[in-house]
This record gives sequence, structure tokens and C-alpha cells, in this order.
Amino acid sequence: MNRKPNRGARPAHRTRPPGATSTVWCRHACPLGTLKIVADASGVTAITFDGQKHDVTPAPGWHEDARDPRLAETVRQLDRYFAGRASTFDLPLAARGTPFQHAVWRAIAEVPPGATITYAELARRAGRPAAVRAAAAATARNPWTIVVPCHRIVGADGSLTGYAGGLGRKRALLAHEGAGAGSAR
Repeated sequence: MNRKPNRGARPAHRTRPPGATSTVWCRHACPLGTLKIVADASGVTAITFDGQKHDVTPAPGWHEDARDPRLAETVRQLDRYFAGRASTFDLPLAARGTPFQHAVWRAIAEVPPGATITYAELARRAGRPAAVRAAAAATARNPWTIVVPCHRIVGADGSLTGYAGGLGRKRALLAHEGAGAGSAR
């Protein structure tokens, strides 16, 4: 995976390898609630808030193991983010999605901390400027809350709109990063 040190973690366009059965997961408390973190042989496949829209549910065969190195590193980086000691992530991300979803997730990963962009700008950056609603739908399906910072995407007028983890969390994450409502730039 091509990593850039000054940007957020970038999702790779790949799918899980056939037969990958070693899926591990854990719960992790953070200042905004409990996160579920999931990984398999291809990388971190999901980071969601407990109960959020599109939350992951552990499946039969998954193993809960917070000591797994992939999960432990994700937790370490999230803790550094919430402690104000880091603003970007360097994690191997892997999830299923369409080519357009992956393009949207890569474009979201390029939005720097403290900045916001509109869904229209996101669609443009993902290569389909007329597909604003599709970009919003792909944003809603972002499997890596916080790490791929979909909270930095705002409405056309700069207002806070849609966030699978809830608008209160979106507002808190933007405040944590020094961006406020209406800061689209």
C-alpha cells in the first residue's frame, strides 16, 4: 500500500483474499464511545462506533483478541489521535467496496486535519463531479470511522450533515481537529 506520512490512512483497492478466515476484532473505549475494530489477513477491515449506522456485527468464526498486533496498533494510533499527539494514521486498510467507493474513500483520506470539504468537492476529487449523491452514499459506507475521516465532509453550505456515528460525534471530531461547523475550505 502506498503510504503518505502527512495524510490520513489510505484505503487500498483490494478485496479480502479467498479463504481468509482469521478475522479478529475488539472493542475499544474512546472519548466518544466504544469502537469496534476488525482485521483479517488483508488489513484493518472496519472501525465503527458501537450502534452506529452500518455497525459491524461479529460473525461466527471471528475471534475477539485485543492483543492481536493489527488491533493493538490500531488502538495505539487511535489513542494518540484522541490524546492530541497525532492527527493522521498509518494503518493497512482493506475492505470490500466498488471501485467508486474506494475512489471516494481515498479522496476522503486526503482531506487534511482541521479542514472540511463539501460532498460536491468530494465527488469531483473522486473523479465523478456529477455523482454528488453517490459520493455521499459511499461516504456513509466508509468502514473506517475516524481513520478515513468522513467527519470532514460537510454540506454544500458548510453545515454538518450526515455522519454514521451521529452529528454530535462529527461535531466533536471536527472541534478536536480545530475545524468548526461552516469551515468548508
